[in-house]
Amino acid sequence: MSTKIFINLPVRDLPRSRDFFTKLGYSFDPQFSDENAASLVISDNIIVMLLVESFYGTFTKKKIADAHETSEVMIALSADSREQVDELVDRALASGGQPTGETQDHGFMYGRAFEDPDGHHWEVTWMDMSAMQEQS
Repeated sequence: MSTKIFINLPVRDLPRSRDFFTKLGYSFDPQFSDENAASLVISDNIIVMLLVESFYGTFTKKKIADAHETSEVMIALSADSREQVDELVDRALASGGQPTGETQDHGFMYGRAFEDPDGHHWEVTWMDMSAMQEQS
């Protein structure tokens, strides 16, 4: 069984969010995108639904977190190399994202993080699985 993961994130300015993630090299599924939502395709099995806050609010009775003030989730993505980590995070920062945390370099594992324009925390990490197995 192939499980798909759908992450729903509230956004204040949907066009700005679409532009930000397009600059990172991602695409959107037009079948599930409109003026209230954009279906951000991370991979075949991972979709991030960027939902305008008022629309997001129709799915919950809870107060919507302001990700600039409160940590509600950390989204971690894997990369194929250290260079790919740097490329993606550098594009995010050049496109309006903000750096968060320090670069993590443990030799066999390397990661950096950024916040998108709505303050959502994204981690990008590469791991050398062969080096990890040698250490165990």
